[in-house]
Formats: sequence, C-alpha cells, structure tokens
Amino acid sequence: MEGNPGGAAPAERSHPLRDGWRADRVRASDADRDDAISQLREQYAEGRLTHDTLSHRLESALQARYQDDLAQVLADLPPRRRLGATVQACWQRGRAAVASLIPGPPRPAPDRVLIFPSGDQSRFTIGRDGGCDMVLPDPTVSRWHAGLKREASGWMLDDLGSTNGTRLNGWRVRAWVPVRDGDLVSFGAVTYVIGRPGHGGGLSQAGG
Repeated sequence: MEGNPGGAAPAERSHPLRDGWRADRVRASDADRDDAISQLREQYAEGRLTHDTLSHRLESALQARYQDDLAQVLADLPPRRRLGATVQACWQRGRAAVASLIPGPPRPAPDRVLIFPSGDQSRFTIGRDGGCDMVLPDPTVSRWHAGLKREASGWMLDDLGSTNGTRLNGWRVRAWVPVRDGDLVSFGAVTYVIGRPGHGGGLSQAGG
C-alpha cells in the first residue's frame, strides 16, 4: 500500500449520523405544529410550564421545520392523556379562560382596517417611508416593510426583509402567500384586518 509522502491530507468526509443530519427526516406540517402548540397550551394550563417558558416554546414550535424538532420541544413533558367525554367537555369550556393567558397574535382595534387598493396598479409597497404606496407611520414598521401584489387568483403578501417581520394570522411571512378579506396582518407591532372596506377608518394608498 503506497503512502502519501509530502501530499495534502485527504479531505474528511462528512458523516450523516455524526453531523446530526439524517436523510429520513420528515418535514413538519402546519397540522403538526398546531398539535404541538395545543399540547404546550395544555401543559401550561396544568401548571407544568411558566409563562416565559411557554412563550419560548411556542416560538420554537412555530419555527420548527422537521417533526423531530417538534419532538424536542415536547421531549421533557409528560405525554398527552386521553380524556373522557365529560372531562373533555369541561376542558373545552375552560379553554377560553386559559387562552387569555397565552401569548398570540395581537388583535386589532375594530377600526384598524387595511383596505385592498383599487385601480390598475398590480404591485404595492407597504412601510414607514413616505415613498411607499401604503404608509404605516409606526416606529416598529421598517421603511420598506412588505409588498402586496394583485394576481388573477387574488392578492399576495410578502415581507421585504423587515426588521420586525410580517405575520399573517399569527404566522411569520417568509415568501409570497395568499391574503384574503378578513385576514389579520401584522407589520411589526401594528395589526390590521385586511380587505374590509366600510368597517371604520381604513388605510389605503399613500397612507390615506
């Protein structure tokens, strides 16, 4: 067997198991995330999680890409118990009270409405800068925060690399997503109901 005198050492190959990567990892669906969030809420209601711990784990669950990431969020918690019909009914009745303690997307004021723009223009910018098509004068909104475009199938929304993010019905927007009449859209810390003209003072083009 010949050596390699004076030669460069061969590059070390990555090892899937050693590096923590597996080809069989299963992506987490929205339903998987919703189930994990539901379990976290149950554990919080039973006093096993503090408010701060719940907030941290909810954020981790929302950002989880794979099912084993979600499993890690729940790993140190007892498994969900099967409830009888009577207990389940009582738990459902008490859930509304618990929900008030759980952080979630902020609810907008009744008169805070973002109206879909009219006219022939198909693309719009949303932000704090006066040059945006739709101006939001809030300090948590970036100068050029989000984009809105009209397509044949309906309206689409995307974040433009903002500092504090854009959320649609509580979910972080990272690519073009459909947005419909009645959706909750958050730009930074300010939240609007979108597409409901006639329900209070709305924001239209040019900050109107």
